[in-house]
Amino acid sequence: MSDCLFCRIVRGEIPAKKIYEDEVIFAFHDINPIAPVHFMMIPKLHIASLMDADMQHQMVLGHLLAKANELARSQGLEEGFRTIINTGRIGRQEVYHLHVHILGGAEPLGSMISRTAR
Repeated sequence: MSDCLFCRIVRGEIPAKKIYEDEVIFAFHDINPIAPVHFMMIPKLHIASLMDADMQHQMVLGHLLAKANELARSQGLEEGFRTIINTGRIGRQEVYHLHVHILGGAEPLGSMISRTAR
């Protein structure tokens, strides 16, 4: 997708504070962090959301998750971290290019979701 924000970051059209890049994924610091360490991991392949992923994407999805530990440790997250994939409108996805948030560096991070949100 030529006008997708994250596709434009991957192509270098929009600057990002890169953490890691290989042939499959791109990782960069979030511009509005909500934790001391907050970065994003995205596939270079445009997949709008986890709802659009299927078995043909299993290598890309596996690569994202398998690389998370190494990248989190490279950012100083030795005692754990949180991974978040917001999916669709109800999941509060803001950019429609699949992305994984990696959060950490604060103790504790707080609850995942308010118990009153049910």
